[in-house]
Amino acid sequence: MQKKTVVVLFGGTSTEYGVSLQSAASVIDHLDRSKYELMLIGITREGAWLRFPGSTDQIRQDTWHTHPGCIPAFISPSRQASGIVEFIGTEYRIIPVDVVFPVLHGKYGEDGTLQGLLELSGIPFVGCDTLSSAIGMDKGIASQLVRATGIETAASVTVLEGDDLHKAIDNAEKLGYPVYIKPAKSGSSFGITKAYNNAELKDGIKLAFQHDRKVVIEQNVEGFEVGCAVLGYTDPLIAEVDEIELRGDFFNYEEKYSLKTSKIHLPARISPSTAKQVKETALRIYQALGCKGLARVDLFLTGDGRILFNEVNTMPGFTAASRYPNMMRHSDISYPELMDKLIQLALDEEAVQ
Repeated sequence: MQKKTVVVLFGGTSTEYGVSLQSAASVIDHLDRSKYELMLIGITREGAWLRFPGSTDQIRQDTWHTHPGCIPAFISPSRQASGIVEFIGTEYRIIPVDVVFPVLHGKYGEDGTLQGLLELSGIPFVGCDTLSSAIGMDKGIASQLVRATGIETAASVTVLEGDDLHKAIDNAEKLGYPVYIKPAKSGSSFGITKAYNNAELKDGIKLAFQHDRKVVIEQNVEGFEVGCAVLGYTDPLIAEVDEIELRGDFFNYEEKYSLKTSKIHLPARISPSTAKQVKETALRIYQALGCKGLARVDLFLTGDGRILFNEVNTMPGFTAASRYPNMMRHSDISYPELMDKLIQLALDEEAVQ
């Protein structure tokens, strides 16, 4: 069988650059080289695209871009010259590819920007399309759409850059303390704070505006968070539900990647009937937002049994310890098998378009 050429994209200009490096290194390590010819393209923090010929250790250590073998290379948006454009000195060549695996998180990687480029190029790619990626990235819009389907979300207030902050703060305080202040389009909990009073609310809004021009202030939900890893398109698979046990205020960046005081319970410590409800709700959200390929849908479970939408991650973390691959592994889908399924989904979806 002829090998498929897979481009793995990593890095990017978002605050989640470092997370992307760790995720991409794991993806690369678990792709079967007997099936796939890999082409690694990194995007520096400054936005330079480089074809990288080195090891995953160099990606993890963020020294990849200093490799002497790096050369400029990027995706061609032209379907007449479809593939990777690679520059060598004053000349260039176009390398055809079969599929792109964009392992980027956050702005310009997971928000529909890159997906739009890939759709223009006509190259099949792993993950959600432009629209669902953009919706999933915007916490305010995603919540509005999910609410319209009849699924409960936390009460919230949206503040745009330039809005009357005094009025925004008055409206937010009506939600009751504590509240969460979140940049509308940011991942890995960057820029998120929990406010217990007026002064903390003001400081939290200022911090969130450093990450985005749109801020969402949410009412606190008394309960705990569960997650659903979803895989597929027309008939998606939902893996075993996991649960986050918190000791701090929320699952911030440090806790997500160190678990110093938090714990992930897999499977979640919930009844089979509740797990079924959680999966059904996650599937409704996945389909309502137009997701395909993969996503992790995060929900809240309250003490009185209500299920509330939290957020959807259209390109969740992919390190060997990340929640998405762990949930799949718990459902008897190994990491290498997961890679195969994601790539095949991308190729199959392209075939029917």
